[in-house]
Amino acid sequence: MLKLEIGDLSPILRDFGILSPAAALTELQRYDYESQGPDTREVRLILRVETGDGRSLVLRLKNEPDAPQALMEAQSRFAALLREKGVETPRAYRAGENYTRRYDLKGYPVVAALEEYASGELTVVDLPTAEETGALLARMHDIAEAEDAHVDGPVLFDPLGRNDLFRFSLFTDLGDFLRETDAALYGEILRRHGLLRERVRDLEQAPRYAVQGDISDCNLYRTPDGRLGIFDYNNCGDNGLFADAVMQALFEARLMDYSDEMEDREARILAAFLRGYDRERPFTRKERALYPSLYGLINAFWLSDLKWDEDSLEELVKTGDRETARARMEGILRKLTELPEMPV
Repeated sequence: MLKLEIGDLSPILRDFGILSPAAALTELQRYDYESQGPDTREVRLILRVETGDGRSLVLRLKNEPDAPQALMEAQSRFAALLREKGVETPRAYRAGENYTRRYDLKGYPVVAALEEYASGELTVVDLPTAEETGALLARMHDIAEAEDAHVDGPVLFDPLGRNDLFRFSLFTDLGDFLRETDAALYGEILRRHGLLRERVRDLEQAPRYAVQGDISDCNLYRTPDGRLGIFDYNNCGDNGLFADAVMQALFEARLMDYSDEMEDREARILAAFLRGYDRERPFTRKERALYPSLYGLINAFWLSDLKWDEDSLEELVKTGDRETARARMEGILRKLTELPEMPV
């Protein structure tokens, strides 16, 4: 396990132009790669560093196969571009001409990146924040498109590829049990999925640009003068901008902490996010036409419903509960057929 003391940080800080020595050190995140074996040299360590001259900084140290230096450099450069164009985001520091630098720290090869620490982190989402977040995402998308900005890396929420929100393949993995439960119903779900997938096929040809990739309350902050800001570009990559807008809106509407138990909260948060986005970057007629099918695909195969919830479809299959599984399949089919229009 890579363990660093305050004295280990000052040479790194100097390389990034911070001449005042480190005065305090706090771990913000450490990935437990040691659980894979004591000899691993993989690292994901994020530190908050306070310096003697009063600066508060975030030092990111990584040695991960899916986070090479070229990707980390591109992510930092995109963050710097957004800041240059007026988006509130922490300043990224340079080490010479680059935003990243390699080090060997106590036998661990790592890539380091340094940025300002963003205080004022938001912990809950309400309707005004959702609308403001949608508008912020739209401005970021406008900048990425206008500047032809790209980060050659995957994103967490690509609806036509890898994503951490929904997954049709998890449904088909349970196919033997579900087909035995109700072959006709299972087959109709596959048919409807194929139909909706074909309807959104054009999104595969949409231009892809750099996106932050993980807008959420824990990655948002508010400045003392009230501006909404964003940090954490660890999941920054290229995505279709309309697809990114829909996925981020659903993430904000379903997976955050919220300020109150408002009636129809999910629908209202979703509508507020999309309304803010549309105000800054109006949705096209084609995008509005694609929205119901894209929403249906995401909604029907939401990962929590299929795998993570205590009464998920996967758990029903494990327990052999065919009656409830059939009811859940009927619900999936409804989600694939009763498609809502874009709520803005």
